[in-house]
Amino acid sequence: MVIDCTAGAVGSTPTVTKVLLAGESWSVTSVHTKGFDSFTTVDYAEGGRALINALDQDGIELTYMPCHVAATHFPSDLEALAAYDVVLLSDIGANTLLLPARTFVTGQASPNRLHLLRDWVLSGGGLGMIGGYLSFQGIEAKANYRTSALAEVLPVFMEAGDDREEAPQGVSALIQAEHPITRGLAGRTPELLGYQRLTAKPDAQTLATIDRDPLLVVGQAGAGRTLAYSSDIGPHWAPDSFTDWSGFAPLWQQAVRWLAGTDRPSTDNTVLGEYPLTNLHHFASKE
Repeated sequence: MVIDCTAGAVGSTPTVTKVLLAGESWSVTSVHTKGFDSFTTVDYAEGGRALINALDQDGIELTYMPCHVAATHFPSDLEALAAYDVVLLSDIGANTLLLPARTFVTGQASPNRLHLLRDWVLSGGGLGMIGGYLSFQGIEAKANYRTSALAEVLPVFMEAGDDREEAPQGVSALIQAEHPITRGLAGRTPELLGYQRLTAKPDAQTLATIDRDPLLVVGQAGAGRTLAYSSDIGPHWAPDSFTDWSGFAPLWQQAVRWLAGTDRPSTDNTVLGEYPLTNLHHFASKE
């Protein structure tokens, strides 16, 4: 199996911010039953387009690994992690990173990539975890990060069980703290349809809340910086009205710059929508 980057040429500079986004993909297998007969169909989707667009717009060099690719190709040593300034985990459970096929299928030892990620943060890396059904604890607690090495560096405490707070009626977040991430943003956001119940650690800073629950929390871990965002960056928790919000792109551009330690005022807060992704490395598998 050959791993290929299916993106255009990247004109990198010494100051380019390099980000690894892992997760935000899923497949759905459906069983169709029609009387005596049945058949199955399979669909594959990716949910990070709004975030990817926002980061590309800001000239950030992004490597995107869908869940099934990250299972094998997520960095397995500190040298490989050192190629990135920021790692974002979005809707990808701990088991995907802990149990590559060589371990789960063939019983061979592998590096603990959550331990490596923790150590990379403590030595100066920037880590963000974005909410979803397989983030933090997740649905039926299957994301299972609460007792992992990442719990040591993330700026929040996680619940023991299923931590989802579904809000089909819609809930608006309040941006309530001045910070490089929230520069130029204030007041209430468009509505979200769900999030995860988290508790900010005592030494962390909460930048946005939904009622009494934190939406966006940041902190320091050793020489590194960390961020926890308790909702999603795509459906169903984040509807189009949220990702199309004029503050969505600046929020994430500034968040990544802050995590990387290169935060600066954004020069353009215009949301451009769809356009060529010149700074995106998308890992795709080919037989």
